[in-house]
Amino acid sequence: MNVAAALAVLRRNARGIAIEVLVNGILPFAVYTAAHPKLGDVGALLASMIAPVAWSIVEFVRRRRIDGISLLIVAGIVLSLLAFIGGGSARFLQLRENLVTGIIGIVFLVSAAIGKPLIYQLARASMSRRSKAEAESFEQQSGNVYFRRSMSLMTVVWGAGFLFQTAIACVLVFALPIAAYLAVSPFLGYGTMGVLALWTFWYVEGKKRAAAARRQEKG
Repeated sequence: MNVAAALAVLRRNARGIAIEVLVNGILPFAVYTAAHPKLGDVGALLASMIAPVAWSIVEFVRRRRIDGISLLIVAGIVLSLLAFIGGGSARFLQLRENLVTGIIGIVFLVSAAIGKPLIYQLARASMSRRSKAEAESFEQQSGNVYFRRSMSLMTVVWGAGFLFQTAIACVLVFALPIAAYLAVSPFLGYGTMGVLALWTFWYVEGKKRAAAARRQEKG
């Protein structure tokens, strides 16, 4: 793995990562703690969800285009809003919020099963924003059997990772006090994303080396 390249990516995205941690980690905990004495468990939890949902809406509006990434954001927004209005106890509100990640994980797995791996769609959307030529070069690889297998495997791994995160989170909902769960859950979420991202980076680099070796053998 090229550690220098990975660190460079982190540096380029440091501001965005910091905002995500603030909005989805620090603010929910702070809002819940401040609101709990007056609003109780459920009311404080609902208040703590406002910032993450609002940020998702802002991100969607800022993108101003419909593609795989935007649709994923919209799905998260809709499912989070459903968690808002479902009613019930604080624990079940937390469970419904975690099911957002679980449903997205299932979507990843289904997309791989039907031969339309979501990782491919998301990667293409991301490249299209950066460079049309890069996106076209990426699309040209879709006929390569090794490329298709890689996209499917990465989609399955991400889907399984999201489902694993959901399962752990659901256990923690009942094992921890609400405030403790709010403090711990960002580490679980960002930790899962970090592990998946690092695995993907390692896997892609390995596939690039394998492809280069095959070209040398043919040459």
